[in-house]
Formats: sequence, C-alpha cells, structure tokens
Amino acid sequence: MYFKITHLKSKKILFGLSVLFFSQAGQATPTKIPLISTNIEKNAIQQTISGIVTDEQGMPLPGATVLVKGTNNGVTTNFDGEFTIQAQEGDVLKFSFVGFKAFELKVSGQTNFDVQLEANNASLDEVLVVGYGTQKKSDLTGAVSSVSDKDFNKGINTNPGNLLQGKVSGLNVTNASGEPGSGQDIVIRGVGTLRSGTSPLYVIDGFLLDNSDTGMPANPLNFINTEDIESINVLKDASAAAIYGSRAANGVVVITTKKGKAGRTQMNFSASTAISSIANKIDVFSADEFRRVVQEVGGNLSDNGANTDWQDELTRTAITNDLNFSMSGGTSKTSYFASVGARDQEGILNNSNIKRYSGRFNVTQKGLGDRLKIDLNLSATRTENERPDTETMVSNMLSLNPTRPAYTDGEPTIFGTGINPLIIQNIYGDYSTNNRMIANISPSLDIIDGLTYKLNFGVDYSKTDRDEQFIPYSADPDYAEGSIESFFTTNKNTLIENTLTYDTDFGDHGISLLAGHSYQKFYVHSKQYYFTKFPDNGIEPRYQLEEARGDDNTQSSEAVKNELQSFFGRVNYNYADKYLVTATVRSDGSTKFGENNEYAVFPSFALGWNIHKEDFLENSAISNLKLRASWGKSGNQEIPSKQTHLSYGESFDDNDIYPMDGNEINKEDYPYGLVFARTANPDLQWEETTQTNIGLDFGFFNQKLTGTVDYFSKETTDVLLYFSTQDPIDEVGYTWQNIPNMKIENSGLEVSLDFQSDQTRDFSYNIGGNFSYIKNEIKDSPFTIVTTGTAQGSGQTGATINGYMNNQPIGNFFLRQFEGIGPDGLSQFTDINGDGQIDDSDRVSSGSALPDFIYAFYTKFNYKNFYLGLNFNGVSGNKIYNHTRMSLFNMTQISNSLNTTDQAIEFANEDPSNTNMVSTRYLEDGSFLRLNNATLAYDLDPATIGLGNWINSFRLSVTGQNLFVITDYSGFDPELNTGSSSDSKSYGIDYYTYPKARTFVFGLNVSF
Repeated sequence: MYFKITHLKSKKILFGLSVLFFSQAGQATPTKIPLISTNIEKNAIQQTISGIVTDEQGMPLPGATVLVKGTNNGVTTNFDGEFTIQAQEGDVLKFSFVGFKAFELKVSGQTNFDVQLEANNASLDEVLVVGYGTQKKSDLTGAVSSVSDKDFNKGINTNPGNLLQGKVSGLNVTNASGEPGSGQDIVIRGVGTLRSGTSPLYVIDGFLLDNSDTGMPANPLNFINTEDIESINVLKDASAAAIYGSRAANGVVVITTKKGKAGRTQMNFSASTAISSIANKIDVFSADEFRRVVQEVGGNLSDNGANTDWQDELTRTAITNDLNFSMSGGTSKTSYFASVGARDQEGILNNSNIKRYSGRFNVTQKGLGDRLKIDLNLSATRTENERPDTETMVSNMLSLNPTRPAYTDGEPTIFGTGINPLIIQNIYGDYSTNNRMIANISPSLDIIDGLTYKLNFGVDYSKTDRDEQFIPYSADPDYAEGSIESFFTTNKNTLIENTLTYDTDFGDHGISLLAGHSYQKFYVHSKQYYFTKFPDNGIEPRYQLEEARGDDNTQSSEAVKNELQSFFGRVNYNYADKYLVTATVRSDGSTKFGENNEYAVFPSFALGWNIHKEDFLENSAISNLKLRASWGKSGNQEIPSKQTHLSYGESFDDNDIYPMDGNEINKEDYPYGLVFARTANPDLQWEETTQTNIGLDFGFFNQKLTGTVDYFSKETTDVLLYFSTQDPIDEVGYTWQNIPNMKIENSGLEVSLDFQSDQTRDFSYNIGGNFSYIKNEIKDSPFTIVTTGTAQGSGQTGATINGYMNNQPIGNFFLRQFEGIGPDGLSQFTDINGDGQIDDSDRVSSGSALPDFIYAFYTKFNYKNFYLGLNFNGVSGNKIYNHTRMSLFNMTQISNSLNTTDQAIEFANEDPSNTNMVSTRYLEDGSFLRLNNATLAYDLDPATIGLGNWINSFRLSVTGQNLFVITDYSGFDPELNTGSSSDSKSYGIDYYTYPKARTFVFGLNVSF
C-alpha cells in the first residue's frame, strides 16, 4: 500500500473508515483493552509502553496487533494507530497487521515508539518459473497458475496430476479408473485435437519430457516422487506457452523440484500408512433377493445354497506404506538437495499393486566470482507394477450367481460351468518393471553484466519389461495350455539447448531479451513375443519360455526415431512497472512432417497494465489490479512417425502375388508380392491452435482477498486425422491428412478467488475456489461422425457410442433414443426420420462426455498448532455411457441365473430375449461433487517432548481421500474413462472400470 503524506489529517479519516469497513481488524478494541486476559507476573516491574503504528507512507494502521511475545498480553491500535501496553524491561513486542510484515522490538529503557510496518507484497513479488526463465508474478502478461507444495492435495498421490486436481481453473484432471497409478486425462482449457495426444507438455527442471508410451500399462508420470516437487506452474494461454511452440497446443505444465538453500543442513523424514477400501459398492441382488427375483421373472434358478458377496470376495482392504528422507543445505557457493523414497501401494482388487523406489540429487555450484553457475539435476526411479485381469474381475463381481460358494474346503470352488474368478486371479498375472533415469546439467555464465549464456543438456532414459501370462490350469480347457506375452520397451530422449538472455534497466524502462536454439531427439525401440502351450509343472511361463510348444508363437519388433529442432526468441518490456509487453516467436522443425512443411512458426504477443500502480489508485484498498491481453499460436505434432514417407510391405494375398517365371504349380511357389503400406504425403503439416486471452488479476486489502478472471477463445485448424483418401487409385485407402476447413473451437471463462484472514492470530483461516465454464464445438467437419468410443461384447462390438460431429462438442454421444419397452417386450426407439424403420439414421446427439463446468473450493483452518484443510472438486454438464450396465444389468442376465441390479427389472414386461442395443437407455448424468481431500494435522513442539535441541518440527496428520461423492451416476464412480477406441480418444465410457477407493492416511513428518 502506498500513500502520500500531504494532507495527512483528511486522508487519515478516509483511510480509517476504509479499514474499519473492509478489514476484519476493523472491529478493533480500543487502546488499553486487552485482546485476551493478561497474564503478568505480580512481582514484575511494569512499564507503560505507548506509540503509534503506521505504514511505509506514514499512514496510521488502526486495528494493528501489539503483543508481548510469549504471553497473552496484547492490545490493538485505535483509530489513529495509537497503542498503550504494559510491559517490562527485556520483553519483546510483536507488531502485526494483515498485509504487512511482522515486526519485533525489544523493550529497553525507552517507553514510546513510532513503529513503521513494511507492506508484505510477497504474492506479487513471487518469482515463477516460466518457459526458459523466471518472472515476477507482477510482471506476467500470460495466464499462469502456480501451485506450491504447501497447497498440493495431501495423501497418497502417485503422480503430479493428483496434486493438481481441483487446484487450477481451466484444468480438468480425470483419473481413468481407481487402479493405483492409473492413466489420466489432463486437459487444459478444453480438448483441442481429435487424436489421443491431448496431454500437455511436461517440463521438469527445464527438461522437456516426451509423451511417448514407455511400455508401462500405468501412468508414465508415476516415476516422479511427488514429495520432491516444490511447485507446479500451469501455462494456459498462448503468451505463456508459445515459447514451447510445436508442443504447447495443449498447454504446458512446468514442474520444479526442491533445491537446497545456503545455511545449516536441513533433514526431513516422512512416513505414512494408508488404509483403502472400496468407496462405493454397486447394489446387486443379495442371495435371498436373487432367488426371489429369478423366479419372479420366470428364469431358471440355479441355487447352490451359498450366500456370497462377490464384491467382498474380489476386493480387499489395501495397505500403502510410504517412506521419504531428504537432506538439503549449502554455502554461498554450493547448495544441494538429496532424497530417497520408497512406496508400496496396494490396490483394492486382489493382485493389484504398484511399488516405487526413487532417488534424487540436485546440486548448484557457483564459481568465477559467482559469474558461473552450474545446476545438476539427477533422478532415478524403479517402478514395479502388478495388475489383475480387471475386466474379468469386475464383470464377475457384479454378475456371478450369489448362491455359488466362493470356497469349498478352504480352496476356490470348482464350478461346473465357467471358472471361479478366485482361480483366475491365481493363474493370471500382469507384471511390469520400469527403470527410468533423468539427468540434466545446466551451466550458465554471466558474460557481462546483464548478459547470460546458458547450456541445458539432458537425457531421459527408460527401460520397461512386461509379462502378461496365464499359468496352465488343466481343470478348465480354456486355460489348460497357458500363455505369455512379453514386451520390452526402451525410450531415450536427448535434449540440447543454448540460450542467451540480456536484462537491463534504464530509468523507468526495463527490458529482457531471450534468444535460443533447441534440439531434441527421441528414440523408442520395442520388442514383443507371444508363446503358448506350456507344461502344467508348477512353473510360471515367464520362467520357462523354452518349454513353449505352441504353433502360433510369434515375435515382432520396431524402432522409431524423431527429431525436433527449434529457434526461439522473446522480448519482455516494462515501463515504470506499470505497462508490460511480451513478444515471443518460435520456429519448429519436425521429422514427422514432409519436406514441404517441415518447419512452422508460432508467434505470440501480450500486453499487461498494472493499474494499481497508477496515482489515482494510491489511496484505495486495491493492492493489486492488472489487466492482461494476449494472442498467439502454438502447434501439435502428436501423430505417428514417418507418415509423410512412402512405405512398402510384403503380402501373400491372392491379389498381391504374380507368377514370375511361369513354372509355379501351387500358390506356395509364388513369391511374395510388394504392396503399399503407406503412400507419401509431403504436404502434411502442423496442426495449429490460435488462442486469445483477456484476464484481470486483482487483490484487495493488502492481498487479503485475491483473484483472477480470464476469458479465452482458442481455435484449432489444419486438424490432423487418419481417414480415407477417397481416391479410387490409392492402394492404401487410409492415411494421415489435414482436414480442410475443419476447426475445433474452445471458449470459456475462468474465475478463481482466495480470502485469507490475519495469519498472525491464534485462529486463522483461508477460503477460496475456482470455477471454469468451457464451450467445445467442432465446426465445418466433412464427416457425419468420426467414431471414437465403440461398444464391446457379443453382438455389440464396434457399434458407435460417441465421436466427432459437426456443430457438436468432442465426445458427443450419437445414440438411438430409447422410449421404453413395447407391448412385445422389446425396446422401442424414436423414429427420427419418420421412415417407419429404426436404423443408424435414427441416431441423435445426446450430450457430451466433456463437462461444461469444472469447479473446486477449499477451506483451511489454523488454531494454534492445529490445522484442518478441506478440498472439494466437481464437474457438471457431462454424460457417461454406462457400458457395464448395458452388458450386465438386463433381464437376460437374471433369467439366466446371473446376478444383476434392480435396473434389470425396471420394466416388468420386458422379454428376456430383448437385445441390449446401444441407446440413451444407458446414458447417465456424469455430474458430481467430491470431498476429494480432508487433512487434520497437529504440530507438536519438540521441546515439550525433550527433543528441542535435535528436532525443528514434528507434525502428526490424518488425511481422508475420496470421503464422499454426491452424484446421480449409478456406477462405481463418475470419474472415469475406460472406453474402447482406435487412434482417436474415447471419452466418458464406463466399461468394467476398476472401482475407486476411500483412503485414510496416517502420517508423520519430522524435520531436524
């Protein structure tokens, strides 16, 4: 806050009224009235200490707190900032006021003090890591959201996406299922592409990750130990992200790991144990209900006399143990951070777990009179993942006859027909191990004052082995032979970057120039083997590959290399810290595109105005007000490699072979024929996204109330898709192409708010949240529909569930409209075109899997050493196709003595032979509100347990995750995506999804 001293008396009145009206401290007690009853020794020699508390400009601060440190003796300043308090020689007085830095003063003879408090603009002076550098928050012109480690979601978080869920406006984090470390859909400001490459670009300590598959069936970001992360910045608009050019169309997530600081060594140890169980069981029929309902519908009851809850039998109470130790410190020349971590996380389905062992070493060394600085970041992780046959387990737990006993004489029961899933979980195994190392070194040299050269060299190396096997089981002919499919994947990502930065100030002008070159090379090598017919000798197939006797044993391998070369530059200019300009340009070249369009240019431009620094706002309660506007382009190249090049293959089909010497008698005598595997397309070009953003950042009462409002509009053109060339002489028929004139449009509004009370009081609180509205629409599409999600199962395989349609959002459900059950007991659908027939032409747009609204809110309470934090998140306006319900919860199931829910008997006259057609009958509302995270913690004073000389802090905590969900969805959980698709990505389909868990975490954190 800045105020002129002239005309002080009149301004004192205005300022005092504004504080009394707006500030919580405005309800201040008069001078000499204590905050809390005093506690002063009777024999102490008391002095009357008085004075006035002002801000940096001499304006009085009514309601400021004056406290004798270590006691309950305190007062607040009156309307004129004056105070009077009783204290004794040697006491320390602590002065505090919301939005100002606390100040301490020792009583030593003097009895009158004029205390001036310094404004605490830490939130505005905060330095954020952005593309190829850092910027003060007050200097940003782009839309950047920052989340620090103290604000991360607590509990068992396997990857960075879980830390951010509900924390950033415009960011939608959807876990594909409840499996530990499951895949995620992380979408920033709406889906802007038709392919599976919708993920943002991830940058860790300056190293750009590759989004290629590492061969692990789980989330590839699970290798990051979340305890090592210090902050995550999300670059949302083109001004913030365009410096990364070709890979920034889906936004950028910048992850910064912890670093050491000069001073004494700091050691931290954390340990936690978590207990997880299934959060929501589906209400299938109990054994008694099952017996009754089967007979009521006229089914053939198979009563085996038991009372089995298969959801209980195939799930468990899962335990997770997590240990982390870190050590950091340094001198003025050297600083370091080192950590090790181990996590063993069980899933709630049997034979489901993920283990991670991690190590990290970050060091910074200075030399040449501090002109040379070298940053080294090294991390190594081993991840071990065991997975069950999820689809089989979930299908069985919901459909198995509850009168069948799970065990007989302590062993899984042998069924007369079918196989007990408890046996399947013993003979099936999916085991994968990933070893991954990322190392990058970044020396920088100050050539002259303001001019810095920096080299960034790094390598990301990953190797994954995966075995998916069935142990021979002679009691069932379908599993008697056994099989194994093995995958071996190696990924290597090498990065070399050179940048020059020049920063200078002259008068009121400040300028920062950046120029750089980047070269990145990607290499993926994979091998696959399939073996069958193993002896039933008690040895797992993965340990006796040489014993495979199958005739259909196969092997395959492939390697892919890609390169990116980029030239980029950025100019940041500010005048008097009020008027800000940012201009960025990046030229990217990729080997994925043809020689005609190998390079593309991605520019951006942004303006900012720090309105709160203008003279006409000097005397207001506005501590921050900044208007931002930006425009820019970014690109997307996430398509398979070599799609622009001609490729041949061999074929032995009848139409592809030809007699070469005329002596051929049988087909086997013919040579293989050469055929086109891919035709050349040198004109294939980058998919481009153009984005406009207008934003307003604001803060009131010295940043007590802060917030951001952003409106954005982005449009994707030159959309890339694999589709038919419609060329009758094209040998291949399908190829990757840019769709002419087609556009994907996203527009929306983002709002975030945060209110913080006086943090110096015994009781303080923080409340806030964010809200996003996003409209997604496809324009000028030449297709009726491009199928994404398809049905699976007998009689349904390949039937369209959702896809891309003109003038509809991505993930649009295109379905027959269910009207009910007719007199014949069969499903009735709306005849849309009135031709008297029900066929695919009667399908209608029925909603989208993408939510219209994303929201979250949180509260934090501190009382002395206690802390309570609650985090809620939710979505609205989206649909879910309940494929599990379509497959299992129907009249056919119950009539065949298979279990189901009361949804199957919703229509009493339904015929058991009724076909389960893909339709709106199984489309449900996907909206939800979740208490995602609740943490109660207590900071124990180490001195009270006699460890004050050794321990700095000691925290005990309990965290609940996924405590409740409010939703109308009838499945396990509304947050999911387990649909089937090809290259295009499916959305919002629930197909035998791994259930979500409710988890309680008990933690200990000690620093010393």
